[in-house]
Amino acid sequence: MKRALAKRLNDDLRPEYDLSQLKGGVRGKYYRQAVAGTNLMLIEPELANVFRDSESVNRALRLLVDTAAAAARPARRHGAANKASQRPSQKPRRR
Repeated sequence: MKRALAKRLNDDLRPEYDLSQLKGGVRGKYYRQAVAGTNLMLIEPELANVFRDSESVNRALRLLVDTAAAAARPARRHGAANKASQRPSQKPRRR
C-alpha cells in the first residue's frame, strides 16, 4: 500500500497521457539534426524589444564583430610606412 501511494506521489506524468499508446519511440532520433541546426541564445527583455527577429540580431552582431576587428588592427599612416621599412644602419646608395 505504501509503495503504490509513494509511486503515485512521485509520478509527474499528467493523467491525460496514456502510456499504452506511446509505443515505438526511439530515444535521440532527431538529436543530431537538432544540435546541428540550432544555437539558441537568450537575450534580456529590454534587448528583445529592440531586436524583433533573429535577422536584426545577426546584423547587429556582425557589425560589432567588424568594428572590433577594425579597431584591433594597427593604424596605418602613409608616411610612417616608408620610414619604418628603412633600417637605421642602411645608408642611401650613391651613384
